[in-house]
Amino acid sequence: MIGILGGSGFLGSTLIRQLTAEAQAVHCFDIIPTHLDVPYTYFDVTSCDPSEDFKGARCIINLAAAHRDDIRPVSRYYDVNVKGAQLVCDAAADAGIAQIVFVSSVAVYGFAPPETDENGDFNYFNEYGRTKLAAETIYREWQQEDPSKRRLIIVRPTVIFGEGNRGNVYNLVRQIASKKFVMFGNGQNFKSMAYVENVASFIRTARHQGPGIHIYNYVDTPDLTMNELVRMTRRTLFGRDNVGPRLPAFLGLVIGKVGDFFTLVSGKSLPVSSIRVKKFMTTTQFSSRAHETGFKPPYSLAEGLERTLRYEFLEDNSGNRTFETE
Repeated sequence: MIGILGGSGFLGSTLIRQLTAEAQAVHCFDIIPTHLDVPYTYFDVTSCDPSEDFKGARCIINLAAAHRDDIRPVSRYYDVNVKGAQLVCDAAADAGIAQIVFVSSVAVYGFAPPETDENGDFNYFNEYGRTKLAAETIYREWQQEDPSKRRLIIVRPTVIFGEGNRGNVYNLVRQIASKKFVMFGNGQNFKSMAYVENVASFIRTARHQGPGIHIYNYVDTPDLTMNELVRMTRRTLFGRDNVGPRLPAFLGLVIGKVGDFFTLVSGKSLPVSSIRVKKFMTTTQFSSRAHETGFKPPYSLAEGLERTLRYEFLEDNSGNRTFETE
């Protein structure tokens, strides 16, 4: 049995579908019940003791995380990502589990130089990146307690998108679809992205590793510039091969600061903030040694984006589940 922590979420649901298609026995652990036909156990990574539930599992895949930019109180990041990692490691040790797959994030690198690989410097800029890195340390310590037997796979995906997701990529393409989008800056900055079906497929491949610590960034290449991403979206949705209206970068930063001020005064989060604007106009480009495992993604980045755009805006999937992530 493979235990999926956070299995009711966006990536978890995709991973469970792929594993069950292989006739793998899967158990979903989450605070939200899964909509898939697999065994489910309520699991709060901050407080539950899953030792008994883990017994019989040969592998634990931990996707549970406090992820959004605006979580309050800030201590929630620590409780979920760090204390949760320790709870999972303790329970895995009690249950005699020798393999853990931990889905971390390229957020541990922060605003990293282009083409940062798995040996890049850690320079996180928020609590999410800090606590993800702290969790990685805990998992490393777990593996080192029995290094000849235990297998730890750490996967650091870049931003994940796909059908049903309501994260940053969806928010961008929704703005474009609404015809209210304005490009800030020259749009020549690159954005590493990852299609959810490919990330799930890579996790399935990466878990077939021997004892040791195996770390992989995950990126679908070749990377797109913001100009290419916007043009591809407009071409699919409207048949227009251009980026539409464009304004200088400094105006985007001003609007982001206005959003910060409104959030501070009102206590309500806006879809625009200075950190989001900065992310939009910054190159976020990573390299990966995932290919060293022999993995070949089932979809190209362009195919994944087109599939997502058609699902969200050109087909009627209003009755299907969505995932509020960022």
